[in-house]
Amino acid sequence: MQRPTQVNQQMQTSTPMAQNTNSIQNHNHGGHELFDAHEVIAGIINMLDQYQMYDQHIQDPELKGILQRQSSFVITMYNTIVQSFQTGQDPMTPTQQYKMQQNNDVVYGVKPGQPKKPNQSVNDLSDQGLSAYMLGHTKSLASLLTMTALEMTNPVLRRVVADSVPNFIEQSYEIFLYQNKHGYYQVPQLMEQDMNTMLQSYAPVQQGRMQ
Repeated sequence: MQRPTQVNQQMQTSTPMAQNTNSIQNHNHGGHELFDAHEVIAGIINMLDQYQMYDQHIQDPELKGILQRQSSFVITMYNTIVQSFQTGQDPMTPTQQYKMQQNNDVVYGVKPGQPKKPNQSVNDLSDQGLSAYMLGHTKSLASLLTMTALEMTNPVLRRVVADSVPNFIEQSYEIFLYQNKHGYYQVPQLMEQDMNTMLQSYAPVQQGRMQ
């Protein structure tokens, strides 16, 4: 009589509870959701990797502080998303709330400056460009996580991803405010007459039953 192989022995000794647990963990996501979750997690890894490279070239201590605070926060977010993705259960570390350190003052108006052009070498990297790259990452992830949350079937992962969206929005706003303060991101305004015309373009409606 042929002896069972090691694999067969392992299968025979597996308990029904272990098999059931594995089945639950392997079937608590839809296929489309799995692909979207992989894209989200890969996007977060990409941001963290890029931030490490930017950190070597940033000159302004204020911008470096923003980058390091955001990196530390996103690492925690990454672990929370990965755990909820792999288990389908509430993560040990719940979703946190990012708090920026910039004020909300925005400088309006456009001042002339040097035309922008691609860098010719790594030596041309500047805080203006590096902060723009950072803003691109946070804005892209805010959009990606929003779209992904709409396609989630697992309720825990859906909530974790959806609750992470405001954090990337806040990080984007923090970088925008930094850029605006230093003249990197200028904000044009309409003429006062045109602005008022736009603001008065709508009127409230009384709440009532649809006819």
